[in-house]
Formats: sequence, C-alpha cells, structure tokens
Amino acid sequence: MKSLNHFYKFVPYLYFISITIIWFTIINKTNGISAYPILLFGIPFIWQLIKPSNKLNFALGITFVCVSSYLIIAYISDSLDIIHLSSSTKNLLFLGGIFIPTNFIMSLWIFRNSLKGHF
Repeated sequence: MKSLNHFYKFVPYLYFISITIIWFTIINKTNGISAYPILLFGIPFIWQLIKPSNKLNFALGITFVCVSSYLIIAYISDSLDIIHLSSSTKNLLFLGGIFIPTNFIMSLWIFRNSLKGHF
C-alpha cells in the first residue's frame, strides 16, 4: 500500500505524457514529420518524473488549469450555441467532451501537489 501512495502523485504527469503521445500518433499519421514538435509538450512532464521541481510543478498546474478553464468555457458556449464554430471545430469539441473535464481534474491535481509540496 505504501508503494501505491508513492506513485499516486505521478498520475497526472503520466496522464499528460500519454495524451501527448496519443496526440503525436494521430497527427503523425496525417502530417508526417511536422508532428514532431508536439513531443516537446511532454518534456516538462517527463522532467517532473525524473527530477521534480516545485516551481515547475506550480507553473504547469497554473498553466494547464487556465487552458482547461478556457476549454471548458469553449465547450459550454458551443453546447449553448453562444458562438458559431465550424463543423470541424464542433467535431473536435464533441470528441473532447471527456478529455476536457479529465484535463481540468489532472491540472488541479498537479496544482494541489505543488501547494502541498509533495516533491
């Protein structure tokens, strides 16, 4: 049980690394070599697993909470038809219905870890 509690704090970082890999794989199938810069998004999360830093943890938490909040507002405004979006953007928002709340929860988890000083 003690080992599970030790790895519990790494769940959000592994989540964001897996999302980066999935995003890279999807874009790489369609665009080829232009998808490689996407892998740069995973570097801070890998760095947190290797050599944790409270400042980087706080910055990642705040950044992704803000981005996730913006995504939630966009998703709600699309579902209420407040703004009109293109059909491809609507498909992306529809498929992101599960991704957006999960992203927000994981961002809050990272932020909570930085406040508690888990590292």
